[in-house]
Amino acid sequence: MTTSTAATIPAISVLVLNYEGGRWIEGCLSSLKAQTIFPQIEVIVCDNASRDGSNHLAAQLLAEWPNGRLLQFGENLGFCEGNNRGAAVARGQFLFFLNNDTWLEPDCLENLLAGVRAAQAHVATPLVLNYDDDTEQLVLAAGFDVFGLPSFAEARAGTYELFMPPGCSYLIDAALFRELGGFDPKIFLYADELDLSWRVWISGHRCVAVTAARLHHRLSAHVNPKGGGTMVELRTSDSKRYYADRNNLLVLLKNCQHVLLFLVPLLLGLFVAEALVSLFLVRRWSFIRRAYRDAVADCWRLRAHIRAERRRITTFRRRGDWWMLRFLRARFNRWDELRRMLRLGRPKVTEE
Repeated sequence: MTTSTAATIPAISVLVLNYEGGRWIEGCLSSLKAQTIFPQIEVIVCDNASRDGSNHLAAQLLAEWPNGRLLQFGENLGFCEGNNRGAAVARGQFLFFLNNDTWLEPDCLENLLAGVRAAQAHVATPLVLNYDDDTEQLVLAAGFDVFGLPSFAEARAGTYELFMPPGCSYLIDAALFRELGGFDPKIFLYADELDLSWRVWISGHRCVAVTAARLHHRLSAHVNPKGGGTMVELRTSDSKRYYADRNNLLVLLKNCQHVLLFLVPLLLGLFVAEALVSLFLVRRWSFIRRAYRDAVADCWRLRAHIRAERRRITTFRRRGDWWMLRFLRARFNRWDELRRMLRLGRPKVTEE
């Protein structure tokens, strides 16, 4: 590769997935334009058929950028396929998957790039803070619990290994992303970063947190919009719980080799317990049917896809289940959800 050719390759392709992000997209893009390494990045906004005008706003903001473009899809492709379409045309050495409800401190990408290179890692995340202040969001997963769900932990100083970066700010080497097959389109959304991170580790690569890089995120902005930059309530929906439950089960069925398949019946048992509690709290059978019964039934419907993925994963697997057991943690995923419930109250459940 000649020097002139190398100079044309962006260090990072930032892929901003947008769906109805009118409240957030301008702040996100403005923070990208203010990056200290702005000339070294390209920005691709991937719009999932937004109807709130945020796609037109993004087009206006990007119009004068030499390194920005807008991809508009004719339908909502979800997180996975929407980002895959953007990654297919991205030219950067690294891909940075970024939520539209984020803003980056000016040296975020410079520090993130320096940190991942110094650690000789292929995947990284910045420190994720709340949107309106500098308090930490508990989104960095140190491992997985006995149900196979992400086990979160408070951030440490410096650069260190972690099991799973959050999907709101996921940096990955572009060649590795393509080698691993990208995001699984069948997942659509939720647990997408868990699936990809599992494949990163079993392929022999590493994920790190670079806490010198700082990013601010409005957690669950689309599902919990009330409160502006600060979450003031918990809200979920039949569809959100369906995708989350189905996809967490899919991740285990696809990626576990042998011994870690014991997590599958434990997760199914958790679903049964949660369904009984939810029936008492929500008092609506349609929620139980969609969130739990349909989630498990759809995994059965996708059994051919699961078999095909398991065969494909064997072609790049370098680490087995015994090695992956080092990520098993005692801190339960649902413990953190319970803490949020105690702070914000019982979740409101909508039928959608």
